[in-house]
Amino acid sequence: MFLEPVPIAIATSCPPQPCFAQADDAGKGVAPPLVTQILPLVAIAIVAYFLLFRPERERVRRQQELLSGLKKNDRVLTASGIYGTVANVERDADRVTLKVDDAANVRITVTLSSIAKVLRDGGDSAAPAAES
Repeated sequence: MFLEPVPIAIATSCPPQPCFAQADDAGKGVAPPLVTQILPLVAIAIVAYFLLFRPERERVRRQQELLSGLKKNDRVLTASGIYGTVANVERDADRVTLKVDDAANVRITVTLSSIAKVLRDGGDSAAPAAES
């Protein structure tokens, strides 16, 4: 009435499975063409150019145009958030003097590259330097 336990045989004499690289010992597999291996790298480079490098070059070009057109009495916003009116531009020394408060005759000197925007009369930006 009792059932006898059945012995389970464990196969230990079988060799382990070869790796995929080792399975191709006989040279049966053919390597994919070089074009299909390089094509993803070329695609990544093209995408990186259009998403990273080209927009950055455009931003730098617009900033250079903004700074080259900077003149006296322009309302500007600095990169640190200070509003002022251009009192003097010294391009060779890379300096701009801003009038911050007309009543107290407060003037500050900043570098030319710290000008972020040139503002219109209504306070709107004429040319933003950095777009988020």
